[in-house]
This record gives sequence, structure tokens and C-alpha cells, in this order.
Amino acid sequence: MAIMVNQVGYEAEGPGKKAVVSRPGSYALKNMAGETVWQGETGTAVQDPLCGETLYSLDFGSVRAAGKYYLEDGQGERSDTFIIGRDVYAGVHNAMIKALYFQRCGCALEETYAGPYIHAACHMEDSQIYGVEGQTLEARGGWHDAGDYGRYITPGAVTVGHLLYAYKLYPGAFEEELNIPESSNGVADVLNECRYELEWMLKMQRKDGGVYHKLTAWSHAPFVMPEEDKDPFYAYSVSSLAVADFCACMALASGVYHGVDQAFADRMEAAARLSWQWLEKNPEPLLFANPEGSNTGEYGDGADADERLWAAAEMMLLAARKGENAGTYRDVLRKILDTGLKVTDFGWTDVAGFAALAVLTDSGKTAGEEIQGVFRKAVLAEAERLVHLSTENAFGMAMEAEDFCWGSNMVVTNRGILLALACEMPGEQTASFRARYREVIQAQIDYLLGKNITGYSFVTGFGEHAYRYPHLRTTAADGIDDPMAGWVSGGPNGRPGDELAIRMIPAGTPPMKCYLDREECYSLNEMTIYWNSSAVFVTAFLRGRELTGGVKA
Repeated sequence: MAIMVNQVGYEAEGPGKKAVVSRPGSYALKNMAGETVWQGETGTAVQDPLCGETLYSLDFGSVRAAGKYYLEDGQGERSDTFIIGRDVYAGVHNAMIKALYFQRCGCALEETYAGPYIHAACHMEDSQIYGVEGQTLEARGGWHDAGDYGRYITPGAVTVGHLLYAYKLYPGAFEEELNIPESSNGVADVLNECRYELEWMLKMQRKDGGVYHKLTAWSHAPFVMPEEDKDPFYAYSVSSLAVADFCACMALASGVYHGVDQAFADRMEAAARLSWQWLEKNPEPLLFANPEGSNTGEYGDGADADERLWAAAEMMLLAARKGENAGTYRDVLRKILDTGLKVTDFGWTDVAGFAALAVLTDSGKTAGEEIQGVFRKAVLAEAERLVHLSTENAFGMAMEAEDFCWGSNMVVTNRGILLALACEMPGEQTASFRARYREVIQAQIDYLLGKNITGYSFVTGFGEHAYRYPHLRTTAADGIDDPMAGWVSGGPNGRPGDELAIRMIPAGTPPMKCYLDREECYSLNEMTIYWNSSAVFVTAFLRGRELTGGVKA
């Protein structure tokens, strides 16, 4: 028997206060005094293709009173507890941002800000430029990317992109201080944290505008604390993937930080322009593959058209802010769009969705109606596809079986981003369409926070059954039982890729059940900065609409 709920909670006035249960019948919603505040029957049985079980829904949307509750069936079995109230995602939202602080490289984490999760400054030596004898690079700083100690341009740019767009669209969701070293400096802490990564990214640019793809050791470190990782680091070769993502991120950030720190914004603008010049001089893809024998994250990609699309979109908006002619950038956008490139993804492999964000949330309509129309049509078509998918399983997931891949929880939250964009962009969609999109977004967060067949909340520290053993070197080596709060797990993977998961998950297991809370399972339970940032965007959407009613582009 299972009663599956969002273990953090539900907005009192929001849509989709629902649970999923494995047995039909009558259920009661009770407060912590044991008093029944609602009673209802299960809905129609659903044979769920994602988990392979027959399941039933419970809709307690009529309950508005703030409080802490649980659901109970007729035999006395209870769900995990959860909150109904206002702004219930504030804690998890802020913790998912604060988690990035714990990934800072090149500085000590002090007890004042890190609590028990302290460590000394790490990776302080200059890095060697791979393949160039005797040349080094000072590139301290930035965030460790994931469970390893590498730092990578493409996922770093995507992480910052998620966060800056969330901040631009929903600033009210970023007002609380996060207790990081820069707090109380008059700048939103999400911008303070992003700056730590942006300053490192600037160090990765060459004088000709090229950008080194990554900064890692030759091989992944053992499970030691970061300051104990003494292997030499290398700045690996320039790629057009890194250059274009860097260009886009710097152009975007220069606009966001304008008025916050003009000198910093100017530095990023200059860096963006320099990398755009590199892209113009190097129109053919310059992709990346690890040198033979190196096993750190590759972040390889088979094409760079989507990266160049994002760069062109952000440079177009930069030009417009400066009163310059944006025609060159529009021409690049049009040329790439004419190839039929998919423009609705927000991951590190496919970043074209960021170009859609840029164009469709631009109040100046710089791209023009033709280009806007291409993006608008694609976004609305994908939104309708996702809404349809949500009707075909018990959890309201905008997912198919094959979407449960390595990092499936980012697929979940990136689909939330797409639906949020569909809500926010101007156009012909009615209030009822927007309400449908919002309800599906809510279902994706419900899933992330525990309303799923595994029974886990996939965010550390949030929910009675939050996962506890991320594939993360610091939490494995620090001697502390509980991980720091706020890390999003990669989640169920129908094609597990690590030895333990392959051995323990029987072949043919339905994809939503392909999960183990084990630190050895990197293909299921690693964390990354860009899985967190994608989830932050979605909670910002939910909080922004709760706190301010959202924005209309």
C-alpha cells in the first residue's frame, strides 16, 4: 500500500492538491490533532505506464485552511505529513540555491555560512593548459560541477542561464538572504552566487575570444574532501560549444547586472563581444572529446547550432539595449531556425530553449514578428504535447518512459520551464490554457518532492523520506551523517549505467521504479548544479505567481 504526496506541501489557493494511492476507497485528510478536515473517494483506476501499477488519484483541492496534515485510509495507514499554506516552497527554493555555495571551489567554506559542512580552500594551484608545454592558467573559483571536482563551461553557463532568467521573470522569489559571505550587500543573493561562477568563467576566456571547454584533473578524484584532491588540473582545449555558451551567458548577465555593478556588467559585455567575434571567425563546429585516457566529464555534443542560436539571441538583445543595429544577429537566428532546429530544450546538450526564453520574454520584440512566431509556435506545440502526456499517467507527469534517463529529474523540471514560458509569453492562449499549464507544472514539482512511486523526495532535507545518499564526494568524505539540504537527485533511470544499479535493478523494471538511494549509483543519484538551477526556475515560477501574480511579457 502506498499513499504518495508532495512531502513539502501544497499552496492553499493553488491548483492540483492531489495525492496518488495504490488502493481504491475512502480517505481522510487529518490535522496533527487527528481531526478529519476532509474526506473523499478515489477516482478512476489508472494503469500507469511509467511505474507499471494500477493507481488512483485523490483530489483534496477544496481544502484551503493552513496547517500540517496527513492522509489516512480506512485501515489506518498514513501518508507522509505535508503543509497546506502560503509560499510553501520558500524553504526548498532557497535551499536549492544555497546548495551552490557548498560547491564553491578555490575558497574555504566557513562555519558561519556552511554550518558543519566546512572545508579548507581547495584547488588553489594554477592549471596547466593541456597540450601546450609550459603554459599555465590562473582559474581559481567557480562551482564544482557535480559529484566530482571538475568545472565545466557549458553546464556552468546553463546553470547561470536558468537562475538569471528565473530572477528576471520572478524577482519576488529571490528576496530572502541565503547566509552566504556576500549577503546583506544590497544585491540579491542569487546574483551574488551567480557572480562567483561568472568570475571564474571570465578567467577561462583567451585573448582571442576562445574559451577553454573545461578545467579538471586527468581523472576523477577518489572520494576525498576537495582540499585533499592534489592532482594537477588542466584547462582543456577550446570548443565552439564553450565559446557560444559563454558568449550567451555573458551577454545575458551583462544586462542583468547593469545597474547592480556597472563595471562588472561592462566586463561581461566586452567578453561576450570578443567571443562573438571568435564565433564569426570560426563558423564551423569545433567540438570536444576527452583526450584518450582522461575520464573526467566530457560534456561532448554532436553539433553547436543550438549554442550559436542562444548566443545570437542574447547578442541581439545586448545590441538592442545599446541602441545598435541587431540585424546581424537576427540573420543568424533566422538562418539557424530555417534548419528546423528544435527550440524547446533547456539542458546542457540542447540549449536552444534559452533562445526561446530570450526572444519570447523580450518586451521590445527585437527579433521581429517572423522570428517570434517561429518560437511561439514551437513552444505552444510542445506545451500541448506535454499537457497530453500528463493525462496518460496517474502522476500528471509530462514524461514518457524513454524520458527516464540519466538526470531524469532535470527532464521533469525543464518541462516545467517550457510550460512556464508558455504561461508567460503573450499571445492567444486563454486563461484556461494557462491554468492547464500551471497545473501540470505543479504536478512536476509534486513528483520531485515525493509524489512518485519510489516514495522519496528527490531533494535532500525536504520531506519525511528525502533521499540521503547523493553521489557527491564531499558528503561521502565529511563524516557527517546527513547531507547538506537542497540537492536535487538525478532520479530514476530506466537505463542505469553504474555497476551497482545494473546489478540491483532487474531488467524490465518500469522506469519510474529504477532508483536506489545509494551514493555508489552515479547514474541514479548524482547531483549537479544544473539540475538544481532548473528546479529553482520552476519553484520561482510557483512562488512568483503566489507572491506577485507572476509577470506577463
